[in-house]
Amino acid sequence: MTASDSKQLLAALEANWQAEMEGYYTYTALSAAESDAHRRNALRGLATAEKHHADLWAGRIQALGGSEPKYTGAPSGQADSLTNRVGGADLALRRLEIDEGRDIAKYGKQLNALGDQPSLAILHEVIADEREHYLTLGNLIRSRGALPALPPEQAQAALNELVASRNKGHTQAAGWVGDAIYGINDGLGSIFGIVSGVSGATLGNSHFVLIAGIAGMVASALSMGSGAYLAAKSEREIYEAEFAREKEAVEDNEPEAREVLSLSYQIRGLPEEDAQRFVEHIARNKDQLIRALARERLNTTEEGLSKPVVSAVSGALSTAVGAFIPILPFFFTTGMPAVILAAVISLLAHFAVGAAKSLITIRSWWASGFEMTWIGALEGVVTYIIGIGLGRIGSG
Repeated sequence: MTASDSKQLLAALEANWQAEMEGYYTYTALSAAESDAHRRNALRGLATAEKHHADLWAGRIQALGGSEPKYTGAPSGQADSLTNRVGGADLALRRLEIDEGRDIAKYGKQLNALGDQPSLAILHEVIADEREHYLTLGNLIRSRGALPALPPEQAQAALNELVASRNKGHTQAAGWVGDAIYGINDGLGSIFGIVSGVSGATLGNSHFVLIAGIAGMVASALSMGSGAYLAAKSEREIYEAEFAREKEAVEDNEPEAREVLSLSYQIRGLPEEDAQRFVEHIARNKDQLIRALARERLNTTEEGLSKPVVSAVSGALSTAVGAFIPILPFFFTTGMPAVILAAVISLLAHFAVGAAKSLITIRSWWASGFEMTWIGALEGVVTYIIGIGLGRIGSG
């Protein structure tokens, strides 16, 4: 191995060590903040495995004559990143699940690139463990604890915690973030199109652009607010109607209702004995049994429903904020400079909104931002050309 090859190998191994140490600190921080006993223990196990991987890489680095690596990341890894703090624990686990998948792909490429047998042996062990981590995170996200795999006494304790958590009704941050991003995007896109079209028709006359833009902003905000209010109200009314139907069914034939709920859990993979025990526990409170049945029908809970007034206000305000961006330059300038400035700040805003979508999606921020930008640019060009054509027809 040449000096250059050795240097590249050491750089790759140190990058691997840094990634594993970041994972160790991330899982450690998340486990410390986790209230569910089963999830907390699972996260601690993942942290231990990541530390073991880091120790393997550190040992190989020193065996190759490299210096002891030093961790350069945050003390809590990614646990305290803006994305995870805004999105909450479940969204953090979802993003970590994606990261584990990317790590598997990254390590798979290194199998053909490292050219060092001891390092390859470590890679095979790490890849196998990362696949297990991916599955573990998937179970934690989708089943909140993989209950069938627990011993009976731990399973009962986990069931108690799950049932109790149904009544907490805490708000998920990712919900309002998603509504706000959607509202800003809607206002930005629609008013950017109006501004582009009117600018093309009037050659950037700020008077007409401001009239059209402000009128469109108000209309869009009111439309989004009222639409969000009616959608949330309808969702709540549908849930209440389903709740009433399930209440009637339980009153008429509770044993049959219990059997329906038990079978629905068994279809999802819960063993029959555990499903029966779970239903028994829920059925101690008749209202709780009715809520569980309604949840199976609608895949939601009363706590998970949007509040109509909150949805209306957040939808209207976020739409107004997005709509105001394209018309802002026309308060200070006019003509082609105003058109160009409006296009620039609108496209930058498109990119920022697209990047912000990565808070609630699994896509990278730059890919999401770029997608939103080119769509906004296409919309602006098309409406601007249409506006020019309409302006010429009107003048003719």
